[in-house]
Amino acid sequence: MRSLILSLLLLACFVNAARAQPMEKMRFIYSAIGGSQSSVWIPHEAGIFRKYGLDLELLYVGGGGRAAQVVLSGEAPMGIFTGAAVVTANFAGADLAVVASSLNAITFFLMARPEVRSLEGLKGKKVGITRFGSATDFALGYSETRWPVKRGRDFTVIQMGGMPEIVQALKSGAIDAGTVNAEFTILARKDGLKELADMSTMGLSFPTSAIVTSRSYIKRSENTVRKFIRGFVEGSRFAKTNRAASVETLKKYIHNNDTEYVNALYDLYVLRYVPKVPYPSPESIQTVLDQMADKDPRAAAARPEQFIDAHFFQELDREGFIQKLWQ
Repeated sequence: MRSLILSLLLLACFVNAARAQPMEKMRFIYSAIGGSQSSVWIPHEAGIFRKYGLDLELLYVGGGGRAAQVVLSGEAPMGIFTGAAVVTANFAGADLAVVASSLNAITFFLMARPEVRSLEGLKGKKVGITRFGSATDFALGYSETRWPVKRGRDFTVIQMGGMPEIVQALKSGAIDAGTVNAEFTILARKDGLKELADMSTMGLSFPTSAIVTSRSYIKRSENTVRKFIRGFVEGSRFAKTNRAASVETLKKYIHNNDTEYVNALYDLYVLRYVPKVPYPSPESIQTVLDQMADKDPRAAAARPEQFIDAHFFQELDREGFIQKLWQ
């Protein structure tokens, strides 16, 4: 009896001590107001990262190129943005690494003002992206390889900062066309803007959004990254199996309370595009390297594994963590 009481007291002390441990605070960047970022928003709002000891402060920085700069500066050690920005930054001397995938499909549309009636009508016009090196930039660049018009020769590409800024510039006439994600495309159609191309139909594996940090941060704070990856992986399961909570989170972050509209985004992004298990994707990084190879010989010689750190997922596989989640 005494031993049982002692054991219970020791257990109570252990539980109280665990509860008393302070959360580790970490800033985290997200780079778009769209469903591609939902794989971080949803577990954050559900408290899953806190379950693993992380108290995240989510900060918005529009565009993958700028988000990469913020992570490199150390102002926020991790973020979700395009893997294309990782390749570009690393060729410039950075040490970024993709540690998980969030979305490996191009989910952009080229939207234009009503007077631009075809791709050929872009000649002499201005086309908006968020920032150079962002997913919008790489999606446009890849699409150009199949189009009769090209940047520089036929049209000018303009950095707008973020997705809302692209749509506003289209409406005001500051630009003639823009690379817009799925949710803003729906809104743009309602405003009378014209769809010139659906980039998602190309079936391309592309790192539209990935979880990124620096190798130096992994070296300094490997266990912090490990905590995040565990919460992120569990968050993927939560998102796919808890529609109501996930839809409410989407409403909050995209600032739209239209339930029908947000449910459509949930179906598109969370159920269709976000991977069930968000392993880092060499195939999507290879797409970026292939696209850059004509202009940069370093891309032709590079391997996608150079831009990925997969050891956190290898640990989870060895432990059976992912298999247990989905039992």
